[in-house]
Amino acid sequence: MTSRLLVPAAALLLAACASHHPRPLQGTFAETTPHATMETDMTGAQVRWGGIIVQVEPKANATCFEMMSTRLTETGRPYWATDDSNGRFIACRTGFYDPAIFERGREVTFIGRIEGYENRRIGEYDYRFPKVAADVVYLWSRRDTARVVTRPEPWPWWGWW
Repeated sequence: MTSRLLVPAAALLLAACASHHPRPLQGTFAETTPHATMETDMTGAQVRWGGIIVQVEPKANATCFEMMSTRLTETGRPYWATDDSNGRFIACRTGFYDPAIFERGREVTFIGRIEGYENRRIGEYDYRFPKVAADVVYLWSRRDTARVVTRPEPWPWWGWW
């Protein structure tokens, strides 16, 4: 009788210890944000950052993504409940990533090392972007939108009078 209970209990315990992150996003990373790294040089730090795509730049041997960063959920997905941002960053990965798929506004999470910084302009503003050499590029599926009805609309037989 106890062995029958032991197996499900062990499975439940192992499931509780499992990470909620998709396998490619698991690991240990520096607890910092792109905004925080602009003030202190963190070149070489292993990071897991994500956000929404601002721009995709295919180059001869790599593709670079300009990203608007946000905090990540427990699964590693970018969290957009508010308009606050953790700054911007650039992530580059060897190979071609099609801008028609990796289009502006899509959510992506990257894992890689900060390889330095790049100064660019956003409008008239000079901005110092942390640049990540990405080992993992994780494109999230589009979020479904739903219309939430808080009360039913009047039915014709309810009457308007």
